[in-house]
Amino acid sequence: MKRVQLREIAHSRSGDKGDAVNLSVIPYREEDYELVCREVTVERVRALFKDICHGEIVRYEVPNVSALNFLLENCLGGGVTKSLALDMHGKSYSFLLLSMEINVPE
Repeated sequence: MKRVQLREIAHSRSGDKGDAVNLSVIPYREEDYELVCREVTVERVRALFKDICHGEIVRYEVPNVSALNFLLENCLGGGVTKSLALDMHGKSYSFLLLSMEINVPE
């Protein structure tokens, strides 16, 4: 096994609504879906976002499109229009998620 950043095998889409962020992880190749399911767990996402996500994180598996979807609650400082933080939108969170290191076969 070797370690790579998630962005090497997947891309992400994101959205934000109120104080929640919706992040998807979509492998470039359908055959990597099981690998992504095994490596990108709620626990690992929680550890990655530990300083900015203060609510529940829920993972949804979407096998018919070979994707994962994560809902992160209480992580936008009250919402995009209320937060004083710069660039707290969901799109910046997808870049953080794609920096996660995962194990892949050599």
